[in-house]
Order: sequence, then C-alpha cells, then structure tokens
Amino acid sequence: METLISGRSIIGSERGSETASTFRAFNPQTGGAVGPDFYSATIGELNHAAELATDARIPFGNTSGAIRAKFLRAIADNIEALGETLIERASLETALPNARFVGERGRTCGQLRMFAEVLEEGSWVDARIDHAIPDRQPIPKPDVRSMLRPLGPVAVFCASNFPLAYSVAGGDTASAFAAGCPVIVNAHIAHPGTAELVGFAVAKAG
Repeated sequence: METLISGRSIIGSERGSETASTFRAFNPQTGGAVGPDFYSATIGELNHAAELATDARIPFGNTSGAIRAKFLRAIADNIEALGETLIERASLETALPNARFVGERGRTCGQLRMFAEVLEEGSWVDARIDHAIPDRQPIPKPDVRSMLRPLGPVAVFCASNFPLAYSVAGGDTASAFAAGCPVIVNAHIAHPGTAELVGFAVAKAG
C-alpha cells in the first residue's frame, strides 16, 4: 500500500488545511530536520473532528462485534501493507533500529487482531439477566438486565517512546474501537510522519 506523507491532519475522510503554524520532525542521530512540513490543526479543525466523532457515536456503537472485528483486522492488514515505508520512517524519526519497529509493528497488529477475536467471542459485553420475582416479600423484585455499552468519543494522546504500539493504532485506540467508541488521536510531535502513515492505514480501513 503506497501513500505519501502530506503533513496534514486526517479528519474523517478529509485532510487538514495548510496552516501558517508548521513544524518538522527531527532525526535524533543527526539533529537535522526531516520533511515535509507538518501543519498544526486549527481550533476549527479540532472542533470539526470532535463533531464527526460525536455524530459517529451512536451508529458506530451500534455496529456488531463482527463488523468491528473486521474493521480492526483491516487496520492491521493496512499497517502491514505499508511495508518498509513505515519501518524506515519510524527509524528516521527516532534513530531506533529497523528491527525494533519490525517487532513493534508485530505487537501493534497483534493487539488489533486480539481485540478482534475478543469481539467475535462476545463475552466481553458482560450481559446479565436478573429475573423478576413478583411475589417476593416485602416488595417485588424487578426484572434487571444489563450489558456493557460504549460511552462515546475517546481522545488518545500518543506516546513518544512507542511510535506504533502506543500511538495512532496502538492498544488504547484498538480497545476504544473494539468497545464501539470513535477515536480522536493527538499524534506525538516526535514522529509525525510515522503517525500519518498509520493514520492513513486506519482511515483506509473505514
């Protein structure tokens, strides 16, 4: 899967604007800036992202476990399809060896697929039925039924030290998606190119 790093935010199916506020990644090994320019999201774009997440809260929360499992597996497949492009960019922005990110990519995709398996198994909803006892004394016992439900949009702040496993599609995001919660991700400034590549993989899975 080929994609170009644009430096602009991913907001639903749209891209952020080219704002006056820009920054670049840095290669820790050389201290040199790494292009392209990255454009900070505006307050308006942030509000738009929040509105999209709010609008998606009920329809996404009502999707079946099977549909969300398919979504998580598609994200994992798309991340792997980025191939060496992702590995090399992560190494460039962190000065960590490629082998580190091969392992971290495997961990990230493993987390996504693990949550997919949990979704399909189904017991995570913790469904309970407490039947009524209408003739109980001194007062009748009502029929009580419960299950876990998604609460709504989740904000994920990416870690600096795990650009894949605790970042755009890491465990926090995977668990939120599995629960049926839309996610707004704040990528870490230390590895924005890596974040955009993974963000593209998530957006393509939707």
